[in-house]
Amino acid sequence: MDLDNKFTALQLAIINEQAALYTCACPVHISMQITNLRKLFDYQKACMEMPTESDVHMQVHQRIAEVTKQTHQLMEQCLDEILDLEGWDRTKLEMPTGIRTRVVQN
Repeated sequence: MDLDNKFTALQLAIINEQAALYTCACPVHISMQITNLRKLFDYQKACMEMPTESDVHMQVHQRIAEVTKQTHQLMEQCLDEILDLEGWDRTKLEMPTGIRTRVVQN
């Protein structure tokens, strides 16, 4: 079982960077959740690869991986839709000028 990724780790990092520069943090929250879901999924896969004598152990990790995969797909679709709704430049992954408000630097 593997995840189908719409966004690469680099693309997520670029989205995170854009949100850090400007006050619109909604895309970064979704992006961070996608990154965390990928880590959780990888962890579950590693657990499933470890030898175990317990069928329950395997079922637990399998179930977590399945739900994580479903959630990951939903969150990636959500991010994809948010970027479209806000009008992000999809080639550069830049936030549109109209919604940019620079974070005040002290």
